[in-house]
Amino acid sequence: MKEKLIKYRFKILFVIFGGIAGFLYWRFVGCTTGTCPITSNWYASVPYGMLFGWLIGDLVKPNKKIEIKDDNQ
Repeated sequence: MKEKLIKYRFKILFVIFGGIAGFLYWRFVGCTTGTCPITSNWYASVPYGMLFGWLIGDLVKPNKKIEIKDDNQ
């Protein structure tokens, strides 16, 4: 279980930040008339933010160390 958390830590963090960003977008920018289906209520805006967070988190990959083998020694 711990290995999976370490493996997906960037995705999990970006999903959390995406949910927070979706809520903040609804709170400060959202549609007040109710005609916008995504931004008129928070329970639609937060999952979309989480989805975008997942997609962006999937693009971010941690740097892996590459070992170069030297056969000349």
